[in-house]
This record gives sequence, C-alpha cells and structure tokens, in this order.
Amino acid sequence: MMLSKQWSAVLSAVLACSFAGHAFAADKQVVVSQGFQSMLYLPLYVAMDGGFFKKAGLEVTKQTAGSPSAALTAVISGSSDFSMHGPEWTAIAASRGAPVNVIADVANGAADWIVTTQDVNFKSVKDLQGQAVVSAMMPTTGTSLFLKLLKENGMDQSSVKLVQVQQGTEIGPLFAGQVKVGVMSEPNLDRAVAHGMKVVVGFPKLYGDYTFAAITARKNVDPDAAQRLVNGLQEAIVYMQSNPTAAAAIAKKEFPTLEPAVVDAAVHRMLTEGVYPKGVEVSKAALQTAMATQIALGNLKAQPDYSEFVVQKYTRQAMAAK
Repeated sequence: MMLSKQWSAVLSAVLACSFAGHAFAADKQVVVSQGFQSMLYLPLYVAMDGGFFKKAGLEVTKQTAGSPSAALTAVISGSSDFSMHGPEWTAIAASRGAPVNVIADVANGAADWIVTTQDVNFKSVKDLQGQAVVSAMMPTTGTSLFLKLLKENGMDQSSVKLVQVQQGTEIGPLFAGQVKVGVMSEPNLDRAVAHGMKVVVGFPKLYGDYTFAAITARKNVDPDAAQRLVNGLQEAIVYMQSNPTAAAAIAKKEFPTLEPAVVDAAVHRMLTEGVYPKGVEVSKAALQTAMATQIALGNLKAQPDYSEFVVQKYTRQAMAAK
C-alpha cells in the first residue's frame, strides 16, 4: 500500500525547504519532534529525565507532532532539529529528494506481538485461519509484519478477518469480546496480559535486529548539536540496560495514567527481547531488514545506500567515549 495521502505534507516541505543551516545558541537548545508519545521512545525520555542530555551540554524540548509524517515534516521545514519515528519515513522522503538521513538508533526490534484470549488453541500461525484479528491500520509495521507472517505460512489476508483500527486502540475490540486475536505493541500488550490474555508470537524474537525507530536529522544539522544528542542518547541506553528499575520509574513518570505493574512489565519485555538497543549504532543488517518490509509493500523502491543514509560518525564517537 502506498503512502501518497500521508506524504502530501512531507513532499510540500521537501519542495519548500531551504538548505541554509541553523544558527544555534551557545547552550545548544534543540527541539526533537516525535510522532506520538510512545513506550517505544523510552530511550529519549530517559536521556531527558535522567539528565543525560544535560550532561552532554544539551537542552532538549520534546514536541509531539501527531504522526510520523508530521514529525518528519517538522525537521524538513526546519521547525524542529530532530525527529523520532520509523526510519522508513526518512528513507522514503530521502528517495524523493528530502535532505534528511538517520543519525542514531532508538529501537532495534520489531516491537509488535500477537496476543489471544485463553480459549484460542494456538500451536502455529495456521491456527489463526478464519479468526477475526484486530490490528492497526496499514501501513503500520505490526500489521505489515503480520501479513508477512501469514504469507510465510502459506496464508494471506483473506485467511483471517482482519479488523484494522487506529494505532493504539487495538485493545478495545479485544476487551469488548469482538475479536479473540490482536496484533499490538506496548503498553497495550501487557495491559492485555494483565487481563488474562496470552502472547503467542513475538516479532522481536521472530525477526531479530530490526531498526524500528531512529533519530532523523537534516543533512545540514549543526554537527556539534547532533553529536551532543547522540552522546546523551548513548549514555541513556547504556543506563537503561544496567538499571531497568530506574528506567521503568522514568517510564511511569512519562505515562502516569498507566498501571505501574503494566509499565514494569512492558519495560522488562522490551529490554529482555532486545527492542531497546544496547547502543545508538544503526546496523546495516537491521536497517536492511526494516527496509525490506517497506519494499515488499511497495512504499520504497530499493534499499537506501547505507553509507549515505546513515550518518555513522556521531554513533561511532558516542560509543567510543568512556
């Protein structure tokens, strides 16, 4: 499925953008635009709330754009310095002439799972034949991976009754008893588990390294500001791996309406299943795996040139620092 409707704003920004650089204040105040507030983006929140950006000499303002395309448009237009979302948005924009690339990893696992009610007898994917399955609207990665999984098992979308809803609302039809199977991300996954449902497939374990979310910047980004951002993010990621309880405490602050036990379970799951990376490096293999999904969907014509698309100098310096 093509993204033409969602890309109109992005393409307008590409055509209208100026390639002139920004002037930064001495204290390096920057803006990071996120598509939405998400547990997936916890490394950024830990870097902000845990003081790691401050330690790096950076004051970060977080803005929520409402969608990945809107967050990316903010970077292209110059209203924000960095954006955070799936790298596929950046790759598609770059293929259409936008002066953007990826500078750091945020999530390195395909952060979606399949959950069922207890009465579903699940031994293999083929057991989903004929089931009503709720998932987010395409081209969401979770739904894309679910359809890919069906294909790999000799099935297709017609093999199930796919109910597509707005991302983040997948749990509603499950709780209402309208479906018995759902494809979802955290924290809704562990909300479902807390209500007695079971996880039957985990895409992080199934697909391994997968660049799921990353930091995007314009090609003419202030290099010192970018390096400080990546440095702070790297320290936050390392901190999360060795201090999961403290990371969960920050998550509770960022998501105050969620049950604390659900937050603890969600952070634990994403740490142990490799969704949260161990460093800011965007590996070539992980990026290619993610881009292959978009190529299969027809959203991207070819793999981006890794050496051009991923700026490695920032991550290398950040990961080499002691």
